[in-house]
Amino acid sequence: MQHTEALDDQAGGEAVACDVVIVGAGFAGMYMLHLARGLGLSAVVLDAAYGVGGTWFWNRYPGARCDVESMQYSYSFSEELQQEWHWTERYASQPEILAYANYVAKKFDLLRDIEFNTRVVRASFQDEDCRWLVSTDRGTRYRAKWCIMATGCLSAAQTPDIRGLDTFKGRVYHTGNWPHEAVNLSGQNVGAIGTGSSGIQVIPELAAQAKHLYVFQRTPNFSIPARNRPMDAEYENWWKSNYAERRAQARTMPAGILCDLGDKSALAVAPEQRLQEYERRWAAGGTAFTAAYSDLLRNGQSNETAAQFVREKIRRVVEDPQVAELLTPVDHPIGAKRICADTKYFETFNRENVTLVDLRANSIREISSNGITVGSEFYELDTLVLATGFDAMTGALNKIDIVGRQGLTLKEKWRDGPNTFLGLMSAGFPNLFIVTGPGSPSVLTNVIVAIEDNVEWIAECIAHLVDVDADYIEATASGEETWMEQVRQAAEGTLYTQAKSWYLGVNIPGKPAVFMPYVGGVPAYQRVCQEVAADGYKGFTISTRSNSLHRIRVRAII
Repeated sequence: MQHTEALDDQAGGEAVACDVVIVGAGFAGMYMLHLARGLGLSAVVLDAAYGVGGTWFWNRYPGARCDVESMQYSYSFSEELQQEWHWTERYASQPEILAYANYVAKKFDLLRDIEFNTRVVRASFQDEDCRWLVSTDRGTRYRAKWCIMATGCLSAAQTPDIRGLDTFKGRVYHTGNWPHEAVNLSGQNVGAIGTGSSGIQVIPELAAQAKHLYVFQRTPNFSIPARNRPMDAEYENWWKSNYAERRAQARTMPAGILCDLGDKSALAVAPEQRLQEYERRWAAGGTAFTAAYSDLLRNGQSNETAAQFVREKIRRVVEDPQVAELLTPVDHPIGAKRICADTKYFETFNRENVTLVDLRANSIREISSNGITVGSEFYELDTLVLATGFDAMTGALNKIDIVGRQGLTLKEKWRDGPNTFLGLMSAGFPNLFIVTGPGSPSVLTNVIVAIEDNVEWIAECIAHLVDVDADYIEATASGEETWMEQVRQAAEGTLYTQAKSWYLGVNIPGKPAVFMPYVGGVPAYQRVCQEVAADGYKGFTISTRSNSLHRIRVRAII
């Protein structure tokens, strides 16, 4: 059970003692809490929101929807849960995903161990007793043996540094922190900045409401029609008839998504056959388009065949040839940035009340009290929507003052780019686990699969530490260095590094351009994780302290 005890440290006061502190009540934090309880450990989850759901709690913008099919974007750990929950659409909307998260929280009685409206501001490792002291913005503190960061990869909304933004007198909304009350845009001139995943989803919805919508685009992106539709009962029954086998098959796929994965090079088939395959996948819809051939993200010539196909589709859909060219991506391989799935995005630019503003020709000079100036043109606006994305993978962690051994902060250690071992731990920060951290497949996969696999590995690791009565586990510097070299080499063997994407962090001024996720795929990553554990947690140091003699026995496995 949790209890309160006095602590003699620089902050003073009392702290709640427990075995595990989990930061974040999204899908990772909820599952981590469930497994921690299963180990008989006391745990608390801390979250700044007033409810569960993580990114799906905050991203409530019109049109917000998952790009992984509903039958796969869900937990697999409970067969009962899989069978009783019914998704209403092929791709679930934000409200339905949030409803699912709340259903899970109630079904597994998670809410009693979650502290909402509580933002973690600091977490510091106490060398003297191998505990983490976690402080919140409410003045509450928690003392735990293990600290688990379930803060998410896309949870730190990025507001652009544009001159005069703070002087705008109209309403300003960010897609990553949308109001929870209804937003009425009828009769208004609306400006939308950003045409990435969030922008591509929200722009058609804004156009349907606004008097006039101005879309300010710097970089056009590839997008495939989602072809969303009501859930097909036969398809749902097919999944539920053998969910366990389908899930196992999905985990053999690079992205952890069961799909029709092409096994040939795009250059190994006749042009007519290739065109037919692209047409088939375009009609089917969804991001599995880039799975048509095995080398679309490794061979530039192969990639160009898919990219050119999509470019021609854009030109056919968009009626104004000049607008079509502005919307056609030419500066990066298809899929090298996160490919989008849309609902009539390109068709939106055929509307009379939509204007595309090209920021490559002229950048935004300034934002004033009632609009935006681009070059010599002024656009009068009532409302501004920022679809400017996130400080991905490291942003949420860097918002917390995480202090490890000898006063080293995680932000300082990661100044030149994040270094982890398996994306799970970082040297110098004992007993601090990260779920889907940089150096793991995370954002390149079905994130629910990545979450479940990471959380289960962490739970099994903690069970082992309890069994051997260990004080701490810590990634070794050599293990970390070896793994990060593998992450780097895996990325360099692909076309991912040819795009200026948030995978590289280049959307954040001053952030080092380091490719953060591991591109080797779910099967390869899971194999490494399993081998590390089976080999006595090779690449980690496990320390056991003798209570009677207060001597430390260390087993370092390098």
